[in-house]
Amino acid sequence: MTYLTVPISASTPEEALSQVSAAKDAGAQMVELRTDYLENLTVDMFDDMFAKVLRAGIKTIVTCRDSSEGGQNEYSRKLRTQILVRAAGTGADFIDCEYANFAKPDIGKVLKDALKSSKARLILSAHNFKTTFKDIESIYDGMLIAYPDAVPKVVYTAKHINDCFAAFGLLHRKERDAIVLAMGEHGLITRILAKKFGSLVCFACLDEKSATAPGQVSIEQMKKLYRYDSMNSKTQVFGIIGNPVSHSKSPAIHNACFEACNMNKVYVPILLKGDRLEFNRFMENVKERHWLNFGGFSVTIPHKENALAYVSHIGGFAEEQASKIAAVNTLAIGFNDRLSAYNTDYAGAMDALTKTMGIDKAQLEHKPVAVIGAGGVSRAVVAGLVDAGAKVTIYNRTLSRAKKLASEFACHHASMDDIANLDAEIIVNCTSIGMYPDVDNSPVPASVLKKTMVVFDTVYNPAETLLLKQAKKAGAKTVPGVEMFIYQAMEQFEHFTGKKADESVMRAVIKDSL
Repeated sequence: MTYLTVPISASTPEEALSQVSAAKDAGAQMVELRTDYLENLTVDMFDDMFAKVLRAGIKTIVTCRDSSEGGQNEYSRKLRTQILVRAAGTGADFIDCEYANFAKPDIGKVLKDALKSSKARLILSAHNFKTTFKDIESIYDGMLIAYPDAVPKVVYTAKHINDCFAAFGLLHRKERDAIVLAMGEHGLITRILAKKFGSLVCFACLDEKSATAPGQVSIEQMKKLYRYDSMNSKTQVFGIIGNPVSHSKSPAIHNACFEACNMNKVYVPILLKGDRLEFNRFMENVKERHWLNFGGFSVTIPHKENALAYVSHIGGFAEEQASKIAAVNTLAIGFNDRLSAYNTDYAGAMDALTKTMGIDKAQLEHKPVAVIGAGGVSRAVVAGLVDAGAKVTIYNRTLSRAKKLASEFACHHASMDDIANLDAEIIVNCTSIGMYPDVDNSPVPASVLKKTMVVFDTVYNPAETLLLKQAKKAGAKTVPGVEMFIYQAMEQFEHFTGKKADESVMRAVIKDSL
């Protein structure tokens, strides 16, 4: 069993009891009492507080963390050991001691003696708040040699998404209870998927202020967004690959649709920094571990071209349109792990533009369009507009990229410096300028916008970007990125599951979240 566990990081006993009550009400199955957070800690203070915690009727881990491994207050070795001994003797389900300290006779022997007459189980923990461990397998094995009945806990800091696979591998090969996770923004998926891979504990904070380690997800997000209660070892995993991804609403809409369809699937954010080499390494890590049960990925900035290159390299399937655009936003893993690549941005963008304008695609013919940006989204938008016969000019900071894209689709290109002089009926922003949290910027000067224009911003978070606000003020017709996002996501969902997405569910989620 995996216990959804909330760390209690209060500075006073009264605050700690309040947090315990809130954790239980939120659906926590266990609390970790981080007694090192308590100010002026004494054994008597602990005894009084712990008796009240036990009356709350929730499982407990008691920890008095050494400051060298993340402890909040610098308490003596003697006091920390006394707290753990008292917890073991008065009803704790688990006590947590640092592996490095347990090796010291004045701690290890005392705790072993205390555990002989206790129901409590010992968690031996090792933390690395700076980077990854060189060999987590050796640390894990060493803990079991030191105390065969221990629950090994190995926690390190992921510097890249590819650092997470060591944690998954250790959980996969374990034959007993263990806790293994990666901290930080890169390690987020090890927390979300802890239950799937059988970690004894899945830590979730009450809120951002009460988090006790980098990257902790709130218990509300864990249960409502990531479907914790329905997750099990057979849950199929999907995710969005990009940099950044924290702004993305894809987890919200896809998980809501999985819920509506009663599917045993979960969708997670995957922050993948770096270029094609790092992307390829991530995909190889997934490919080599069939037991991870990944079913597919959404792909966003800056990896849309990297994704197509990878699929081509391994001999996977790429739809003709995706190959023509030379960028994909959808990877589906099918029978025998065959990887298929699609571009749903093309249809999503064209649907958003034409439906908002109240025209069909053919009516875009000969219309002058300014496309801002020359990345993956731009490729799909330009392909759709050129197919419709529009007169497209591509504006980009790096002129060589604009020139290259324009030559591929037989259209015009220009520098971003020329935007002030653009002459277009339709403007489409395909850059990330204006995307949360960069909400005070726009790729187009307000002076350029006219009431005769249609302004389409592919950014969907925030729902109304600065560009759209300024366009609306100028009297122009606006096309929000939310429309493209929903249309492309619906097609993507079908590639992932073989079933139609519920548009009303997606729209309701987006409305609530934005």
